Order: sequence, then C-alpha cells, then structure tokens
Amino acid sequence: MSTEVEYTKPLPTIEPETEEFWKATKRHELFLQRCNACGEVIHFPRVMCYRCLSEDLGWFKSTGRGTVYSFTIIHQVAHLGFESEVPYVYAIIDLDDGARMISNVVNIDPSAVDVGMRVKVTFDDVTPEISIPKFEPMG
Repeated sequence: MSTEVEYTKPLPTIEPETEEFWKATKRHELFLQRCNACGEVIHFPRVMCYRCLSEDLGWFKSTGRGTVYSFTIIHQVAHLGFESEVPYVYAIIDLDDGARMISNVVNIDPSAVDVGMRVKVTFDDVTPEISIPKFEPMG
C-alpha cells in the first residue's frame, strides 16, 4: 500500500530548451542561462537571447538568492490543486545573478512578506521527476 500523495497541481512540460533547468532543480540547484554574445542573464530558458537574438547561450549555477520585487497574496482558488494552500504568495524575485523569476515565497506567514525582503531558493519535490524552485526568507 502506497502512502504517496498524488500531486494535483499543474506540472511543467519539459521541452528541449528547458531540460537542463529541470535537471538542475531535481538536484536542488538553480541554473540560469547567459547569452555568450551579449552577457544577458536569461530566465525562463529559451533557444535564443531576447536581447540580441543570439542562439549562443550557456548555463551557470545561480546563487539562488534574491529580493522580492513585487508580490500578491492569493486568496481565491483558481485551480483545485491549490485549494489547501490559500492564502499563498505569488512573487516576482529579482535574483542577485541578474534575472527575474516568478515563484512562491514559502515558509513564512503571507502577511509578513514585503517588497525588498531577501530570499533564497528552496525546492519542492513534487514528483520523482520534478522539483519546483520556490523561495523562503533568508536568515
């Protein structure tokens, strides 16, 4: 008899251009792309730089640290998979590495989250193949 709980939220589709990102998250590492032509740091993974249109992109390990740029607290259930989590924080994180990332801020009362709060990446192992990067307060 299995005690594993079925994951009921939407899951990402792993495409060739995102495969390295998802492999890294499974190892609990946050990897970002950098354009080798212009130096732009890129998130979400793609096949070409949105700044200069070069296809010469590489990967690097992020520090996983950043700052809450903006956020909202979600109180309405838009998908039944999130029903047990409301309220939760949907945030835009300015990573120290130079990219901006949308994620959740976890392990804190949603009312305590603030713009400018320092956060670090943590990983939610949702299936044997997928770990979702989320952020929690530093310190």
